[in-house]
Amino acid sequence: MLKKNVLNRTRNCAIYCRLSKEDLSKGYSESIKTQEKELTRYVLENNWNLVGVYIDDGVSGTTFERDDFKRMIDDVECGLINCIIIKDLSRLGRDYIETGRYLEKVFPEYGVRYIALNDGVDTLKGEDDSIPFRNVVNDMYAKDISKKIRFNLHSKMKEGLYIGAFAPYGYTKDPDNKNRLVPANDITTQAVKRIFSL
Repeated sequence: MLKKNVLNRTRNCAIYCRLSKEDLSKGYSESIKTQEKELTRYVLENNWNLVGVYIDDGVSGTTFERDDFKRMIDDVECGLINCIIIKDLSRLGRDYIETGRYLEKVFPEYGVRYIALNDGVDTLKGEDDSIPFRNVVNDMYAKDISKKIRFNLHSKMKEGLYIGAFAPYGYTKDPDNKNRLVPANDITTQAVKRIFSL
């Protein structure tokens, strides 16, 4: 295991980028590209080694079961990475208990320097007492968004609107209203009519 002599070590950096499903509707891929470009520039400006770029696209920060996050942690445990750079604390995670565990236990145990660029967090500069509070706010934000999405979906269902991603067999989505189903004008419509008649 790597220990805490981080001052005089070569920086072998990982860049971690994440966007949630909620962010997908806001121009997700451009945002990921922007995160990656900004963080890569920071690594190169500091003359550090960029070991890898890890991206979880369309995955909520409320879970740590993210493919590239797990791959990055595996690389930390193998000693390939000793510095993780991320856009802000919320990109690491929105579960304040697990996020805190990584920041206070896992990263220090492996001698990993953690930098959240936009939040001004750099573990090499010492402890920042505001981090736990920011993590709680990030957690609360995720829960609030989840409640609002559920409320919105329930409201649509009560109005009789269709909320599924795909139309069921024999139907298609109305081109003018994605929350309305209309019978398909093909062989599937005949099949559905026959099923009901039988």
